[in-house]
Amino acid sequence: MTDFDALLLVSFGGPEGMDDVIPFLENVLRGRNVPRERMLQVAHHYEMFGGVSPINQQNRNLIAALEKELEKHGPRLPIYWGNRNWHPLLPETLRRMADDGIKNALAFVTSAYSSYSSCRQYLQNISDAQAAVGPEAPRVEKLRVFYKHPLFIEANVEQIRVALEQFDRPPHLVFTAHSIPESMAVNCDYASQLAHTSALIARELPIEKWHLVYQSRSGSPMQPWLGPDVCEHLRMLRDEGVTDVVVAPIGFVSDHMEVVYDLDVEARRVVDELGMKMVRAATAGTHPSFVKMIRELILERVNGEAPPNLCAPDCCRIS
Repeated sequence: MTDFDALLLVSFGGPEGMDDVIPFLENVLRGRNVPRERMLQVAHHYEMFGGVSPINQQNRNLIAALEKELEKHGPRLPIYWGNRNWHPLLPETLRRMADDGIKNALAFVTSAYSSYSSCRQYLQNISDAQAAVGPEAPRVEKLRVFYKHPLFIEANVEQIRVALEQFDRPPHLVFTAHSIPESMAVNCDYASQLAHTSALIARELPIEKWHLVYQSRSGSPMQPWLGPDVCEHLRMLRDEGVTDVVVAPIGFVSDHMEVVYDLDVEARRVVDELGMKMVRAATAGTHPSFVKMIRELILERVNGEAPPNLCAPDCCRIS
């Protein structure tokens, strides 16, 4: 049994007011060759929602649900929260953990899949935060990716069933995930893991008519990214005579900005123009199965039932 004394929830972060939007996006885009005009376009997405991303409140909700789960069933670990791009930032959180005497923490990252931005970069963020805090910073071990965990599948299946029930006849099912550059995708298992998750969910429903597509690409039009794009795919389905569709954003664990803007605004605009009926399924969020899954991942490591989540030195490289 390993002596872990805290859980650290690690996430992307998001603005919580108009004054936060530009500083937040500057954090996100630091070191990337993204034109300022594109940043201001994205800023407008946040402005449509008062400058508030849903992600921080959803993380607070998840922490509250997980605290109840651990209080009831154990292990009784204090939960801390640190973000990559906005407050509470990881260096601030690790400093607080050190001040509280935390020595050996597990980290739950709010991404189910393996890629540079969804796994390796978070490991670097944690390492950088530890370096900023200094020798007293706690050791932090990331829990494993969970794209095929039965309880993650169960949570998504149940959320999608709610959407399916809003149709009189079986609709077409479209799974979505955040696109990444193809040059990044060749160095990780992101696309294959998403396909695996999609197949597991479709089998449980059961449903035969489904596709995996992508959304939220943000790079240069000259750079190939994973596709097809969800809006292009919806147009293709309409050309094939499909009128009813459920969109399930399984690449995300909560309904944050990429979900509420890219699907609930942009994709909704497309289906309205095409005369299609679209219902967007909810993400795992605070579904009881998802919360229970996090506890199971913790127990794997606390009880020594699974090895440490060690990544190969060259895995999930950016290019």
